[in-house]
Amino acid sequence: MTEAPILRIDLSSSVPAYRQIAGGIRTMLVAGGFGPGDLLPTIRQLATDLGLHPNTVAEAYRLLAEEGWVDLRRRTGAVVLDRRTPRPARDVVDGFARRIDELVAEAVAAGVPARILSARLSEIVRGLDSTERHREK
Repeated sequence: MTEAPILRIDLSSSVPAYRQIAGGIRTMLVAGGFGPGDLLPTIRQLATDLGLHPNTVAEAYRLLAEEGWVDLRRRTGAVVLDRRTPRPARDVVDGFARRIDELVAEAVAAGVPARILSARLSEIVRGLDSTERHREK
């Protein structure tokens, strides 16, 4: 039996596949799904699992490497780094706040109830708090 892929992408989305891959893996990294020293799936394996060209996965891994999440090593693969949380610039915080506002407005316009949005956002924050406490130990 084949193992399920670690993430899913939507080929009909306007977001490029490599950005969806990077975003999905980044989410798992922030949530503690991978720890420092862990290996991400090989480019070839993830490309096969997702039905994509290896160059698409390689681009996602390069983006994660540029952000300081992984170290790309020939013959070893993508190794998760111990990434310290940077102090964000004010414009970065403002940009994320705008994007969250837009995403919430989009969800409300699509009929997602406020209680579901609130519960999900609370769940995300609890997960972040738990991950931060784990890193501080």
